[in-house]
Amino acid sequence: MTPDPRPLIAHIVYRFDTGGLENGLVNLVNRLPAERYRHAVVALTEITQFSRRLERGDVELIALHKTPGQGLWLFRRMRELLRRLRPAVVHTRNLAALEMAVPAAWAGVPIRLHGEHGWDERDLDGQSRKFRLIRRAFRPFVHHYVALSRHLERYVVEHAGVASRAVTQIYNGVDTGRFAPPAEAPQAIAGSPFTDPGLWRVGTLGRLQPVKNQVLLAQAFARAVALSPPARCRMRLVVAGDGPLRPDVERALREGGVAELAWLAGARDDAPALLRGLDAFVLPSRAEGISNTLLEAMATALPVVATCVGGNAELLDDGRTGRLVESGDVEAMARALLEDFEHPDAARTRGRAARAEVEARFSLDRMVTAYGGLYDRLLAERPGRLALAHRSN
Repeated sequence: MTPDPRPLIAHIVYRFDTGGLENGLVNLVNRLPAERYRHAVVALTEITQFSRRLERGDVELIALHKTPGQGLWLFRRMRELLRRLRPAVVHTRNLAALEMAVPAAWAGVPIRLHGEHGWDERDLDGQSRKFRLIRRAFRPFVHHYVALSRHLERYVVEHAGVASRAVTQIYNGVDTGRFAPPAEAPQAIAGSPFTDPGLWRVGTLGRLQPVKNQVLLAQAFARAVALSPPARCRMRLVVAGDGPLRPDVERALREGGVAELAWLAGARDDAPALLRGLDAFVLPSRAEGISNTLLEAMATALPVVATCVGGNAELLDDGRTGRLVESGDVEAMARALLEDFEHPDAARTRGRAARAEVEARFSLDRMVTAYGGLYDRLLAERPGRLALAHRSN
C-alpha cells in the first residue's frame, strides 16, 4: 500500500471538550488544507461530543482515559500509539500535556511542538516555582513552542528558559462569518425570559469555574443596578455556561437582591446566536491566555468590558475597542457597565471598532496561515528525519 504523503500532525490535549483551547484546535483542523496535512487528536482523558465540531471525516480520535496521578504506563502507551501513528509532528498543548513530549521523543517523532495557551488554575499569575521547573525539565524534549500571547511568549523565554528563536507567537483567530453582529437590534435568545425589546441585556459565556470568576460579574451587576434606578428597570444579566461555580454565582445574585434580574442559561451550543442576543459582553476572568470568547464577542461588535489579565490587554484597546478593569474590582466593573448602559451610542462605537480590529488582526484565516507556515517551516528544517518517518510508515 502506498504511504500517504501528507504529514500527520498528532494533537495531544488533556481532554477534548468544550473550551477555548479545544475550539482553536477544531478551527485549525477544519481550516488547514486537507491536501497538505492529516490529523489525529489524542486526549489523555476523554473525548466528548464536542468532537462533532470536526468537519473532516479522516481525523482519528483517541482517548487514553488517564486516571488522576502520574504513571509510567501512560508514557509507554503513548510511545506505542505514536509508533503506530508515525506522525511527522506532535503538537502538545498546555502544561497538562507537556510531559507527552518525552514519549514522543522516545518514539522518534521528527518534530515536537508545544503550545502555551494560558495559565493552570493552580497558577493563575504564572508565579509557581514548581510549574516553572516542570517546564524547564521538559524543555529538552521540545523543538519549538507556540505562545498565544506576547505575555505568554515572555513567560516562556524568561521563566522556562526557552530561546526566543524557538518561540513563535500566534494569536487565536475567530470566524468572522459565524460570529457577526445582527442586522439591526439584538435577536431574541432561545429560552430567555428577557424578551422585552426595551431591556438592555449584558452577559457572559463560558464554563462556570473559579478562573472565569463569574461571581465578580454577578456582584458588579448587583452594584450597578443598586446605583441606578433606570438600570434596575432595564438592565438584565445573562450567564451562559455550567460548572462548579454555579452555586456561588447564584448566591451572589441572591445576596445582591437581583436573582430575578438574572438568567443562568446553563450550557449552550449556540454561542453565535447567544452573543447576537446581547447588548454588551463581560469577561470577568482572573486569568486568561487569549480568550476565544472575548474575540467572538468583539467580532459580534458588542461593547466589551474585560478584566486586565493575561492577553486581554493585547486584544482590547481600552476606551477604543472596549473597557478594561482590574481583576476583582467590583466597583470598577459596575461603573463600566453603567457607562455602557447610560451611553449606548458610545458603547456601540466601541463595539464597531472591536469588530474592525478582529477583521484586521484576529481573523481565523490569519491564524490558520500562521500555523500552516510554522508547520511547513519546521518540516523543511528536518527533511532527513521526516523522510525516515515516512519510510517507517
